[in-house]
Amino acid sequence: MTLIKSISGIRGTIGGKPGEGLNPLDIVKFTAAYFSWVKENTRDTGKLKIVVGRDARISGQMVNSIVTGTLLGMGADVINIGLASTPTTELAVIEEKAAGGIILTASHNPKQWNALKLLNSQGEFLNDAEGKRVLAIAENENFSFAAVDDLGKKTKKDYTEYHIKHVLGLKLVDVEAIRRAEFTVGIDAVNSVGGIIVPQLLKALGVKEVVEINCESNGHFAHNPEPISENLVETTIAVRNKNMDVCFVVDPDVDRLAIINEDGTLFNEEYTLVAVADYILSNKKGNSVSNLSSSQALRDITVTHGGKYTPSAVGEVNVVAMMKATGAVIGGEGNGGVIYPESHYGRDSMVGIGLFLSHLAHSGLKCSELRSEYPDYYISKNKIELTPGIDVNDILLKIKKKYSEGQLNEVDGIRIDFDHEWVQLRKSNTEPIIRIYSESTTQERAENLAEKIIVDIRKIAGK
Repeated sequence: MTLIKSISGIRGTIGGKPGEGLNPLDIVKFTAAYFSWVKENTRDTGKLKIVVGRDARISGQMVNSIVTGTLLGMGADVINIGLASTPTTELAVIEEKAAGGIILTASHNPKQWNALKLLNSQGEFLNDAEGKRVLAIAENENFSFAAVDDLGKKTKKDYTEYHIKHVLGLKLVDVEAIRRAEFTVGIDAVNSVGGIIVPQLLKALGVKEVVEINCESNGHFAHNPEPISENLVETTIAVRNKNMDVCFVVDPDVDRLAIINEDGTLFNEEYTLVAVADYILSNKKGNSVSNLSSSQALRDITVTHGGKYTPSAVGEVNVVAMMKATGAVIGGEGNGGVIYPESHYGRDSMVGIGLFLSHLAHSGLKCSELRSEYPDYYISKNKIELTPGIDVNDILLKIKKKYSEGQLNEVDGIRIDFDHEWVQLRKSNTEPIIRIYSESTTQERAENLAEKIIVDIRKIAGK
């Protein structure tokens, strides 16, 4: 069993002893700690509202009951929006003028995982200092529950239609252009909440025919829920067989967006943000941001449109902070996460779908032809599982020393830039692993660069 406590919340496998897995006792403790932090950081003396939404995981109902009950016991009024995507929950916090929100989802992790993702009153994830404060409160169990007359109340609401109307209302989402294109569009929702909202969104956007794949929201994921190439083999076959113009694939909480071309080839998750940025920057001059693990293709596109590209540390909260600091009009992460400030500061697949289909419709190109418009870079994403006793800091220090001839960036782990290629090593915030990402002008070069670093890490760890 695994329990990971980080600034972004608490994530773990369901079951086990307290402190070893995500179980009811730990859920209560961290929910209470979070609301204690909320109370510390508000001037409102009245009842505080907290929005709670969840993905369709098998454990979701159990976790939802405990989180909601704990918040009521702390004196919070709960707006429970039920099965809802991460961006839907973020928008609900803003619309409700709530003091915060909790999203019950382990994102792309397999079905045995669940998590509590914590939001502030702006519907954004907590920053480093805020997250650490919540962890400290939880560690010391420095919280108290409400007396009987001060218990909170629960209200149930559905924000699906609100989110769809929000996307349709964005200036650069061109519903008429999409309708005229008469697209046949597929959606693989991996049996989670995307199966509820995305088909409805596509129909509202004027898509001629919607092909639903794994859209029954029962939490029994039809394939590994991370929307990457090795997990989408059957989906690509379905695209070719059904003559789709494009197929979208989302993760269980719908904040990551992958795209499959009409011929069954992958658009490449790194290029979801690139294509959307190209469309945005073609219509509105400005800057862009992505994290250090994302493709340099975004930099190239941004410069082409006369903007400035800035990298940030990995993590949505870091991307958002850099976007605000640089006034970026588009940003996100290379895992298919699109952040469009005109909507809200959160990764949002629904916004990404609306903007991408508008771009595709205006281009008059097939999806594969649109992809070929962008510079070709290839990323190799690898990871090494951490075992007890591995000193990550020692590994990074020795790698830094060995590759001191490269251009080093230590904002997040270590990134080493060479001519037209780079490699980054960083410890994951959500899993017990070291991530090794590399990018070059061919897939072979990217994989060889990553393998070279992996061999070095294993040699160091073995000493």
